[in-house]
Amino acid sequence: MWLGLFIILLIIEVVTTGLVTIWFALGALAAFGASFITDSTVIQTVVFFVVSILTLIFTRPVLNKYIRPKVQDLNLNLKGKIGIVTKDIEDLKPGEVKVDGKYWTAKSKEKIEKGSKVEILSIEGVKLIVKKKED
Repeated sequence: MWLGLFIILLIIEVVTTGLVTIWFALGALAAFGASFITDSTVIQTVVFFVVSILTLIFTRPVLNKYIRPKVQDLNLNLKGKIGIVTKDIEDLKPGEVKVDGKYWTAKSKEKIEKGSKVEILSIEGVKLIVKKKED
């Protein structure tokens, strides 16, 4: 029974993209090993749960550190910088702003014409939120 559970959990682990059942597969493998020592299903079940929980607690943080992709901060410290509008920005239609030599899609609550200076308020996704910079 434990070997079958181990195989099923490994198949689920291979099919899924994240670490989902590996800890329980290891618990099932430990319970399978315990089945050679004792015939008591209570002891085997306790071994299964103890090994599963301990491996989950102690290995998951370490594995997540190495397996999880690094999230890159896209804020790029653009807040407060000044850019030049390269395509008109309208209420419902985003425009384009050049900041630090890079072109960004930009939105604003006001209409801003090409050539105007804007201040960057924030970034939402890949769009800059800007306001017209008064000279």
